[in-house]
Amino acid sequence: MAHKKVTASEVDGVQYRRAKWWQIALTMMSNGMSMTFYSLITLVSYVANVNYGIAMGLAGVLLTASRVFDGLIDPAIALMIDRYTGKHGKIRLFTAVGWVIRSIAALLLFVWANGGGVVLFVVLYLIYIVGNSVCDIAGNMAPPIISTDPRQRPIVGVWGTLYSYLVPMVLMIVSNVVLLPMFGGEYNSAMLSTCALVYIPISLVFMLLSFIGLKDVDKTENFENLTASDEKVGVRDMLHLLKDNRPFQMYILHCVSAKLSQQTMSQAIVTTLVFGILIGNIGLSTIVSAVTSLPSIIFAVLAGKLSGTYGSRKIAIVSMLVGSVLSVLAIGYCYSIDMLSISQSTVPMVIFFSLLFLINGAKMCITTADNAMRADVVDYELSRSGKYLPGVVTATYNFIDQFITSLGSTIAAVGVSVIGYVNTAPQPTDAPTPEIKAVGLFLYFGIPLLGWIIGLISMKFYTLTREKMIEVQKDINEKKAELEAEEAAA
Repeated sequence: MAHKKVTASEVDGVQYRRAKWWQIALTMMSNGMSMTFYSLITLVSYVANVNYGIAMGLAGVLLTASRVFDGLIDPAIALMIDRYTGKHGKIRLFTAVGWVIRSIAALLLFVWANGGGVVLFVVLYLIYIVGNSVCDIAGNMAPPIISTDPRQRPIVGVWGTLYSYLVPMVLMIVSNVVLLPMFGGEYNSAMLSTCALVYIPISLVFMLLSFIGLKDVDKTENFENLTASDEKVGVRDMLHLLKDNRPFQMYILHCVSAKLSQQTMSQAIVTTLVFGILIGNIGLSTIVSAVTSLPSIIFAVLAGKLSGTYGSRKIAIVSMLVGSVLSVLAIGYCYSIDMLSISQSTVPMVIFFSLLFLINGAKMCITTADNAMRADVVDYELSRSGKYLPGVVTATYNFIDQFITSLGSTIAAVGVSVIGYVNTAPQPTDAPTPEIKAVGLFLYFGIPLLGWIIGLISMKFYTLTREKMIEVQKDINEKKAELEAEEAAA
């Protein structure tokens, strides 16, 4: 006689909301939609120069300043979304609204409003940012909604990571291999317009498919607070979230330190120092990225499975420890050899590539764990305060993230200025010196190492273990039952 499989709800004594694998796969296509726009907007500097006559330097300043605007409007948009109580949920509605706004703004920027000058470019780009914020905040509400099972949540993050890595990679091939040669290898106005006309319909397909996955969970009852008065969400809730939610504080510290280090090491001047000057072949940086990205997805799947078994916090800690050890080994190895041999000899190249591959694998595991941890923070806040604030949690994180991670270019610039690059930028033809080696390795390996050390300290005070999240879900279920009983008796 066959035994009935015991469910996670029966094992933990909690009534979880779970999703089928295809629902998760479709729902997280919202990441594919976002990354399609991300791939398009990476061309906006060319648009500013080619279509609006803006100098590249000024375009860079304008785009950097826009990050401040993005950070400022996120909290207001999140409060609006979390306060909304429509009959048919909210994720699909606000995702669609955001998509329409940023699609129209992108079409104006890339296709319809050529030659408008600086003011028109800035206005259209700020409108794009508004649509982008609405869309992304709504999309980031999907992971905590689609599943409340601590075993399944990491798998949601795996699907999101899959789209976040593969979609830009495929679209880069479309842009550089298919479209660019069609226009003589130049980023001219016709090429940029074609990119927009290709990418935006692709984003629409991703969005509609994500709506199919969300259909059964994007309902009003899944966004309800646990307060009998069902009072509206306000600015005070955001302040209390920052002040009183210790796991959220530690989550921000961990994620922002990691993101800042990633932004720093990915700066073009850092790539020039390490690959152009020290290794002597700047093209290797592109090869490294291509070779390590796809296999790294295997680490995401592995991390998702392990996070479901042992908890996201534990996997994040182990991955940061492994990444830290590997970074120390990479620094030690690079100091022990002439780094020019990496581009000239097989053995040094294989060792260097292997270290980078494993470090990127550790980063992928951390990213996967972090995605599940944010959903846990949302549910912990619901249990703690009675307020369901997925939008506010996302926007508060984004608000801090935008300001802190924008320092990545500054850190890199200060680093190279210390070794003499004050009025000039590093060039691949520069001669390698001990000073360049010290700063280059510090920016490329040392900064991420410091970020992981901060992350490990923050995880010591992050209390949302797998066992704790089972207690949180039990508490939410009990409070919902009490609230329903009170409403029935009234």
